Amino acid sequence: MKERILTEAEVLFWKYGVRSITMDDIARQIGISKKTIYQHFTDKDDIVYQVTSYRLEKDKERVDCHIAEAVDPVEGMLKVSEMMREMMGNINPSLLIDIQRYHPRAWQVYTDFRDKHVLESVRVNLRNGIDRGYYRPDLDIETLARLRVESVQLGFNPQLFPHKNLFNVQMQLLHHFIRGILTEKGFELYNYYQTTQSDEVTKFV
Repeated sequence: MKERILTEAEVLFWKYGVRSITMDDIARQIGISKKTIYQHFTDKDDIVYQVTSYRLEKDKERVDCHIAEAVDPVEGMLKVSEMMREMMGNINPSLLIDIQRYHPRAWQVYTDFRDKHVLESVRVNLRNGIDRGYYRPDLDIETLARLRVESVQLGFNPQLFPHKNLFNVQMQLLHHFIRGILTEKGFELYNYYQTTQSDEVTKFV
C-alpha cells in the first residue's frame, strides 16, 4: 500500500504541482481513506520527500545508463536530453517551485542530486569531450559544468519563460550550450547527429 500511495501521489504531483494537491486528493485518487495514508506517512511533506527521493534515485540510474550507452560525449549529452524530454512531458511547470518553497527536505534531496550527481556527470562529459578532441581545450570545466546545471533549472521556471513550451526552452538552452563548447571535429559529429537522427530530441529547431 505504501508503494501504491507513493506512485499515485507522484502522478498527481507531476500533473498538477505539489501545492494544489491535498491528502484528500491523494486518498480519492487511490480509493482509500486518509487514515490509511497516515498509517504509512506522517503528513503531506513526508509524502513529497519520499516521492522525490524515490524519483531522483530512478533518474540517477537512468542518467548513468544513458551515459554508459553513449558512443561519445556529444551523444551522451544528447541522450540525457532525451530523458529530460520524457520528464517534461509529464511535469507541471510549478512542480520544482512548489517543492523549493514549501518542502525544504524534498528540495534538499533535489539539490543534492543536482549539485553532486548531475554536476559531476557534466564534469566527466566535458573532460572526456576535451580529451577526445570534440570540445575546446580552453574550457573552464567547473564554470561550464555549473552553467549547464543551472541553465537546466532555469529552463523549468515558467516565471522566466511564460507561455513557453518548457521542452522547447530546454532544447534551446542545450543546443546553445553544446554549440559553444565544440571544436571543428565536434561540430562535424554534432551535425552528423542532427542529420542522421530523426528524433525531435536531437533536432535543433
